[in-house]
Amino acid sequence: MVLYGHQVGQLSRTFKKVLNEQLQDSHLYAAQWGLVMFLYTEGPHTQKAIADYLKVEAPTLTRMVNRLNQEGWIQKEEGLDRRKRIIGLTDEAKEHYQAWKEISDKIEKKAIKGIAEEELAVFRQVAEKMIVNLDGDKRYGF
Repeated sequence: MVLYGHQVGQLSRTFKKVLNEQLQDSHLYAAQWGLVMFLYTEGPHTQKAIADYLKVEAPTLTRMVNRLNQEGWIQKEEGLDRRKRIIGLTDEAKEHYQAWKEISDKIEKKAIKGIAEEELAVFRQVAEKMIVNLDGDKRYGF
């Protein structure tokens, strides 16, 4: 049997490694990029909603949020409790977003070089079905 999860994990780690190398000067990491991209496209959200989207535990997200807050990329609005805290991007992060996205897009283009659009469409469909099969939850499309 082919180990699809392992293969997808290797692909993910490769993307993260290359993205981390390219984003090194900006003090932004691949895991944080997912959070920044989510907040840029979807707007401010609670920490709970962000953790659910990123599929991470609350302590992991808290560390990520604190790090991005220290860098000046996100702002926190206190709620009734920590789960209700609203997280959004700072104006400075929004200004840097396009540069970060260009780096990400460049890596994506390199990764899909020589792959037909029809093959990519099948890849997207299969990946989405696997996510739904495992999690019962559709991911946001970026």
